[in-house]
Amino acid sequence: MASDISICSNALLMLGAHPINSFNENTDHARMCSNIWPSVRDDLLRNHPWNCAVSRVSLAPSTTPPAFGYANQFPIPSDCLRILSVGAEGYEIHYQVEGKYILANTNVVALRYIKRIDEGSWDAALIHVAEMTMAAKLAYGVTASASLSAGKADEAVYALRQAKATDGQEEPPEELGGYPTFESRF
Repeated sequence: MASDISICSNALLMLGAHPINSFNENTDHARMCSNIWPSVRDDLLRNHPWNCAVSRVSLAPSTTPPAFGYANQFPIPSDCLRILSVGAEGYEIHYQVEGKYILANTNVVALRYIKRIDEGSWDAALIHVAEMTMAAKLAYGVTASASLSAGKADEAVYALRQAKATDGQEEPPEELGGYPTFESRF
């Protein structure tokens, strides 16, 4: 099972460095990993609607309504990295995101979003991308080689492209319909 430490350790091993056992170790590599990892993790999860990180929730309105413009405001979950849709499929609602709230003229909001999940729940392809991305981010600091850093960055981009393609193939095909111009042609 993957963890933040195993992902960072594998990235260090790719660079010929010793793995770490904790972010709290008194080593340069542990400090670099602890500084870089949170932003790499959140950026990777936000970058694509990974099936393993998609979550759904029904939100109840806050007890305090917005000052004007909408009837209710709904607190966005604290683990939300990216909103994918608001409202049930086919019944999207007009809404506005302001701060940590979704404003809407409805009593309940169905939210589909990217959730910050534990690395142990990640897909194997996403773990590989995380390892490759961390290796690219750490490469120059660990090896002082600009060419190795550039090579690892290219490998990370390729791994991300492959992982997105694989992840996207697990979804059902999108059906076209409901568009008057599309339907008029047939």
